[in-house]
Amino acid sequence: MSGLTGSVLMGSRNVVRFALLCKSAPARSFSVTSCRKQNEIGFIGLGNMGAHMARNLVKKNMKVTVFDLNEESVKSLVDSGASSASSAAEIAEKNKLIVTMLPSSPNVRNVYLGKNGILSTVQKDTLLLDSSTIDPAVSREIEKEAALLGAVYMDTPVSGGTVAARDGLLTFMVGGKKFDDAKKVLELMGKNIINCGPVGTGQAAKICNNMLLAVSMIGAAEAINLGLRLGIEPKLLTKIINMSSGRCWSTEIYNPCPGVIMGIPSSNNYQGGFGTELMAKDLGLAQTAATGSQTPTPMASLSHQLYRLMCNSGYAKKDFSSVFQFLQEMEAKQK
Repeated sequence: MSGLTGSVLMGSRNVVRFALLCKSAPARSFSVTSCRKQNEIGFIGLGNMGAHMARNLVKKNMKVTVFDLNEESVKSLVDSGASSASSAAEIAEKNKLIVTMLPSSPNVRNVYLGKNGILSTVQKDTLLLDSSTIDPAVSREIEKEAALLGAVYMDTPVSGGTVAARDGLLTFMVGGKKFDDAKKVLELMGKNIINCGPVGTGQAAKICNNMLLAVSMIGAAEAINLGLRLGIEPKLLTKIINMSSGRCWSTEIYNPCPGVIMGIPSSNNYQGGFGTELMAKDLGLAQTAATGSQTPTPMASLSHQLYRLMCNSGYAKKDFSSVFQFLQEMEAKQK
């Protein structure tokens, strides 16, 4: 069997499995497959993560309609086999299954609640899966508004970075009432689909994860930079760390030092990946949650300050692992 033939067959099997799962759902309960066009999905937000996620849906032979303000991103998906819409409202008008992947809480509120937003034309029984990382309170607000219109909103933030998004290996942290229905869709884009509880708990899990990620990335960058100053070659030090108790995702999978691991942002001048400004945003969400719950997070607070400083120093659009480069720049200025 050729690679192309195998790919087509696997894609077809996914669609058949998706359809069969829909068909078996009890008639009296909401199901993703209660939609008349069960293999059609609307996708809004084609950034570094969203573009990969939408492209994986296309590869699984789903009929995907996309919308993004960036025309080049839309064109790239259309070239891959998707169709396009002119607004979020048009997406909602044509699809009863919608995935959104947006940068921040204001973007999500605008796309869902704005004049030409999803809820302006949403159909009854539409399943809305929001994979953005936002304030849990915003997720709960949108859930209530969607419910008034007969739609189901769930928060489904992701972890794994652009490589996992590209390879369909994302982890989805799911908050909401229709986990089984959501899982059928999310499995087309990810490997681990975890039920966190009611709406907002998916966001809570994601915020905690990214808070830890920021702290560990800074620690990895500091350790490797110190090793350099002490005469240890980065690849060798990374090998030692990954055999020892300091091992973590930031050293093993997403190393911040250029040249240690190929195919990730640090070896591509920190282009692509997860932007520093987005990490600063997520740390802000964590600090807001920590303040509201009176939880001490001193390391996360320091990390937030450092990433905000990076944003004001020309690093906002670079991947958050560029903290390694930023530390080296600070070092050079001190000489």
